[in-house]
Parts: sequence; C-alpha cells; structure tokens
Amino acid sequence: MAFCVVSMLPLLLAPVAAVGENPPPKPHVLLLLSDDYGWANFGIHNDGSGPHGKQLQAEISTPNLDKLAKEGVVLDRHYAFRICSPSRSSLMSGRLAMHVNWVNTGITDFNSKDPVSGSGGIPRNMTGMASMLKSAGYKTHMVGKWDAGAATPEHTPWGRGFDNFVGYLQHANDYWQEGIGFTSTGEIDVCLDKFVDFHVYNETFKGGVTLDIAREMGCLKDTAHNQSAATGLAPAINATGCLNASYCLPESCYEEAMLRERALSVIRNHEASSPLFLFYTSHLLHTPLQVPQSYLEQVDKLVLEKGGQPFDTVNRRLYAAMTLYLDDTIGVLVKAMKEMGLWDNTLVIFTSDNGGPIYEPGSANNYPLKGGKYSDWEGGIRTNAFVSGGFVPSARRGSKHSGVISIADWYGLVAELAGVDQEDKAAISANEQLAKLGLPLLKPVDSVPQWKHIVEGTNGRPDTLYISNKAVLKYPYKLVAGDQVYSIWSGQLHPSCRTIKDLEKIGPVVPVLDDVKLFGKKLDLGVPQEKVNALMDIEHCGTGKLFNIEEDPSELKDLSNDPSYANIIKMLQADLAKFNEGLFDPDRGSPVMEACWNAMKIGGYYGPYAHLGGFYSPVKLTHHQVEQNVIAKRDLDYVEKVLLPNRTKQIEWFEEHVGDLRGLFKGETFDKCLRPELTDAQVVV
Repeated sequence: MAFCVVSMLPLLLAPVAAVGENPPPKPHVLLLLSDDYGWANFGIHNDGSGPHGKQLQAEISTPNLDKLAKEGVVLDRHYAFRICSPSRSSLMSGRLAMHVNWVNTGITDFNSKDPVSGSGGIPRNMTGMASMLKSAGYKTHMVGKWDAGAATPEHTPWGRGFDNFVGYLQHANDYWQEGIGFTSTGEIDVCLDKFVDFHVYNETFKGGVTLDIAREMGCLKDTAHNQSAATGLAPAINATGCLNASYCLPESCYEEAMLRERALSVIRNHEASSPLFLFYTSHLLHTPLQVPQSYLEQVDKLVLEKGGQPFDTVNRRLYAAMTLYLDDTIGVLVKAMKEMGLWDNTLVIFTSDNGGPIYEPGSANNYPLKGGKYSDWEGGIRTNAFVSGGFVPSARRGSKHSGVISIADWYGLVAELAGVDQEDKAAISANEQLAKLGLPLLKPVDSVPQWKHIVEGTNGRPDTLYISNKAVLKYPYKLVAGDQVYSIWSGQLHPSCRTIKDLEKIGPVVPVLDDVKLFGKKLDLGVPQEKVNALMDIEHCGTGKLFNIEEDPSELKDLSNDPSYANIIKMLQADLAKFNEGLFDPDRGSPVMEACWNAMKIGGYYGPYAHLGGFYSPVKLTHHQVEQNVIAKRDLDYVEKVLLPNRTKQIEWFEEHVGDLRGLFKGETFDKCLRPELTDAQVVV
C-alpha cells in the first residue's frame, strides 16, 4: 500500500522551526550503494573469532567504512532482493522488487505493445527517487551503475530526475575498457556485446564517454576497446589493465578512478545553500574481478603487517583489493564533504544491492550466513548497511538497529526528510490509461518511512515482508520455499584452494546453468539435472522451510516439521501465496536489433533506442568509428538475418566463437590456487 506520512515526531528525529522562523535546512543525502558486497568482507563483521578469524581480519581492510558505521547506526536487518536490477529498481521506485521488477532483463529487450512496462527495469511512469527529491529543491547527481532500465530516455537516470549522470546502464561492464563482454554480464546480446556502456547525461550533453570526456576525469590513454573481442570466455584485457606486455592502462583509467573523480567534482562544485542528493553507486565489487596493480600490492602488504599468511587464491586476493579500493573511495568522498562544509548536515546511507556471490568467480564471503547472491538465504539478501553523517542524532551514534528494513524503504525515508509526499501520482494517472488498454497496472509505493524507527530503535516492519516469490519474513521467522541455489555455508576463507579443487564436482559454479543467456534466451548446456543440483548447490525447499533467524542467523535448523510452529508456517505460507497472486509481471518483450543500430549511430555506445525524441547530442563519427561500423553492420546483419530465426545456428555459432561453457565448471577457468604445495590436510575449507 502507499503510505502518506503525517505525524508529530519527537525533536530527536529532525529539528522543527518555531512559528515565524525559517524551516530547518533539508539534509544533504549521500546514498552509497555497493555491488555484490559479501557479509564477511566488511570489517565490522569480523571479530577475529573462529578457526581462521585472524587471517580473515588480516585480509579484509575497510577502515573508512568501519569508522562510518561505528559513528553512525549499523542496520543489522537490512534486506534487498537476491540479484541486482530488481534491488536497484526497488531502491529508486520505492516498490518491493516483486512489485516493480524481479528479473535481470537485458537492455535490448523491448515490447512495443506496452509503452509503460514493455522493457527492463522500472516502468516509465513510476516516479524515481531523484525526481521526488528534485521537486523538493534538491540538486540531484548520480555516479556509477544504474541497471534499472534504459530502453527509452525516460528509463535512464536523466529521465528519473538526475540533473547529471556519469556511469553505465547495465549489470556490469569492464573496469578498464567499459565494454560489456561475456565475462562482465554473463550473456551475449543481439549486438554481440560489441559496444561500450559508459555515458554522460546532463543538460548540455547526452552521449557516450568520449576520449576527451575521459581525459577530463583523469584517463589520458585510449582504452583500446575492440568490438570484435567481446564474446570470449576471457576478458580482452587482464585484471590489472594490460592488453599485452607493451600496452597497459594507467590507474587513472580504471573506471572506478574516473567515477571517483566525477563524484569529487560534484561535491566540490556544490553550493551548500541547496540540498544535495548524490547517488554514488559503485561498480565494486561485481565481476569481472579487476583492480589496479597497486591495490594488489597494498593488500599483500597489509596482510603481512597484520600477521597473516599470503593469500592462497587469485580471486580472494582480487576481491580483497577491490574492497580496499571501495573503502578508499568512500573515505575520499567523506573527506570532501567535510572540507566543503557539508558534513554536519549530511545523511550517509550505505548498503549493497544484494549479498555476496559465493560462486566462482564472484568470490565473495558471507560467513557465517548461508548462501549468497541468487538465493533467498540470508547470505543472498541480508546486506551490509548503516547510516552515518552529521545528520544522525548524537544519541544514536555508535548503536545497532535490529528493526527490519527493506531496500525499498529508503524512498519513503528521504521523502519524509525532504518534506514531500511519497505517493506516486504519475503512476496513478498512468493506470487510468493502462486499464483501458488492458495492460498491467502499476503498483503503488510500498516504502515504509524508517527514520523514526531508526532513531527510536523500533521495528518499522512488524508485518510480513514480501522478499521474493520464494521467501517471506515476519521477524524473527522466515519462510524459504522452492528451489534455492548456492545452499551452502562458506568457510571464513572463501574461496580457497579446496574450493577450486572441488568445483567441478560440488560447485559453487558461476550461474551459467541458471542465468546465462544467448540473444535473450537461457542457454541449455544439456547437463543432467543431478549434475546441475550439485554444481549449483540446489536445495529443494518445497512449500517452505522455516527458520528463526534471530536465534539461528545461519539458518541451520529447519523448524517446519516441528508441530509447535505449525501455525506460524501455515500463516507464512498463506502470506507468500497471497503476495504471489499480486506480483507485477508484465511482458518485457524480446531482443530488438534497433538497440544495436542506434548504438552505431552514436559512436558505439549502448543507450536508449526507443521514443528518442532528439535525446542524444549530435555526434560526428571519427574515421575509426566509421570503420568499426562497417564491421559491426556485417556481423549484426548476420545475427538478424541468419542467427535470430534459427536457434540451432545460434548454438553452433556460440560453440565456434565463444567455446564450450562446460569448461566453466572447472576451478582453474576463473581462479587459481597460489599455494599448490599444500596437502589436502592443510587446505582450508
């Protein structure tokens, strides 16, 4: 339901102006969203206990995040969706994921028969968080990953109310070249993953990040993106930015370095008299695992200084270095906010879009929680989160909040602090026309304004929370149903050499059997279901397993067969069934070639391609871009005329140009044990 908040809150919640006085300034909002952040990869979740606790502490270094969390309020029960695009759509729209978008849909998917919901991400007529805050006088900026729709201009961050956007639109891209090759997104689209996903949208320019724009953000060297090298099982560039021994990109060309510079520019050029909304949504820690060499050297040094042993796997080392980079970036942004005199009236919101991916090569660690990304276990949906900044009441700083919070609730919280109504009038208006056309109606805002509850330490969601089509939570009880992937508990040091050694038999492998697509359709590798169950660590939960996650946060003890919990499980099963009757499931369409032809017109960049209405700035193609288009036209004509009509030919093409995906089941494909001399008895599980 939609909540219209009218309340008299204690003075502790926000300052109230006396009659005749000017109203208090609205807080600046620094919304920090990490990507695929593992529970155990956050320093505050490591106390050094357990058989390998000291080594884990040595490997994970997050001093800036730890400090912010300890100076603010740690949100111990913050829940997101199990994968990224639905969580991001939920965050920006204020709807629970099942009421806005619960699938990762590619940017090329389009259904012309539904002008509102016929593509990926947030439907066009839902009001975004930035639009809402803009109406309250905020200056709105976004830097980083979007992944909430981009088929039309209205779907983009610009269309959702951000005055300025610098970043990328899809699930992931390469950190060095900004292309969306197979190793970034896990799929090959109808454009053969040829184009770059890195953009600038503002009042004066809308288009791709050109060499000149990249230079303004510190990158002084051509990234040498090759459109013809996007579909291989290995990235075109290595983890530290080298194409070969003679051509390496400088650290300033690392995508996160450019995004950091852009965010710093926003902060340093902001007039403190206006409220600021900066949505910094880092690519880190999503695959591909790539990071500057200097950060690998830093984590190696830190581990030894803390008395730890060297990393024993390539991916665990990469993930730790990327975590350190994320932490450094947030530290730099906070420092800039303080230097500009913004900090005392700033609310920092930090969370992740889902739990950490424990499969290879995701390489996160959710210890001691069960499961990870793609699952409804705590490791997949319970995320690292806190609020901090000068706006947090001093009486609450240094505390932990145990009330249940959904990622959808930030929409209502910032609306409340900005003094605007969260009711989505644009969606209500659109529903009048959608009803006449017989198309799916837009759901109302689900967000629960949580500021009062965070400040007072109360549970803002005592009723059943609709987590997904397979899970509900009525704290402290949680129902998990259906088939759940990655149903395992990772050790304190994950992934390990043992993980790599055993991957081909028991997983957890990359979700190649569940979410990898060719031209918008799931790839069938012909693997027997028994093998799938083992490699994806699938647990069959049927109509539901019940857990008391307060007493059993690791979900070790299923209570569903205990007669004393019969009424609780029956109630939650009924709630889940009722919720699923009302899920939002429009026809998102199928891949269209127009997305590719448009990318060629604007210089080789993905972006909106429908209902453009003069959206893009004029582009004069370079000689190199013209040459690339000749090759792209040849290749994509073949896709459109030969491959798309014939699935058999698609599979044949895939096997010839990409390779046999069954090789991804082998540990050494994506990771490497750095200490092969260890015996089985010495290998950490």
